[in-house]
Amino acid sequence: MILEHFKRKMYKPAKYVTIKPDCLVKCPECQEMVFVDDLKGKYKICPACGKYLKMSARERINSIVDEESFVEYFKEKKVRDPLNFPDYKKKQLGQRESSGIDEAVITGTARIKESRVVIAVMDTNFMMGSMGSSVGEKITKAIELAIKKSLPLVIFSASGGARMQEGMFSLMQMAKTSQAIARLNERGLLYISVMTDPTTGGVSASFASLGDIIIAEKGALIGFAGPRVIKQVTGTDLPEGFQRAEFLLEHGMVDMVLPREEMRDRLADILAINLHNNKKASREDR
Repeated sequence: MILEHFKRKMYKPAKYVTIKPDCLVKCPECQEMVFVDDLKGKYKICPACGKYLKMSARERINSIVDEESFVEYFKEKKVRDPLNFPDYKKKQLGQRESSGIDEAVITGTARIKESRVVIAVMDTNFMMGSMGSSVGEKITKAIELAIKKSLPLVIFSASGGARMQEGMFSLMQMAKTSQAIARLNERGLLYISVMTDPTTGGVSASFASLGDIIIAEKGALIGFAGPRVIKQVTGTDLPEGFQRAEFLLEHGMVDMVLPREEMRDRLADILAINLHNNKKASREDR
């Protein structure tokens, strides 16, 4: 009787719980496994260390623009293969399946706290946000749309640079997009360039650096060649924080550095001031 008492099961056996892989994400900074629902709202910030996790273009758009205000343009512009580069078409298909988008930039019109804008957002989930002929064409079309509609332009850059599979066709996009920005400037329209992590190579050396106002996201890597490449070529140690947003702000390369949570509000403030000044100038011209 006593033995039976001690042999009895005191607790029910634990049931195993299956966690779906897409419910967890590993922070690249602190290596913590974090539930997606625990990330700080729609800004994808690690609750353990504050590291900014990678955002897709659509996530970025949803965090910035007014709800249901975004209208996509130029979706038909898809990746080209002008050089018939080996395995490029195969890689494109794989990138489309994994990222859910057809190219490394999404363009359209939207409202940011009721201010109408043309917006372009790059996505490093598609071929590291590299700029090929189609990306350059979509960005140029977005700039031309801003000119046509007389709207301010906001571009969120995130790129590893020019797309090597397209060779000179890719490098041409630096001049093409820069010329389009020059036409926008001639019309006196506002261009806000937002540099996110990373903004490098041909993108940083063209339209991303031509904004009337250049905003860098907190902690973003910004530059032409990466720090490891520079160190290998020069053989010298680079300053601490070299090519980070805060370093560039200290040296006058960007106008402001903002955390993700403040980006929408600050953009809205700038756009509201721009709209007020335009209305004031219009009244004075009458």
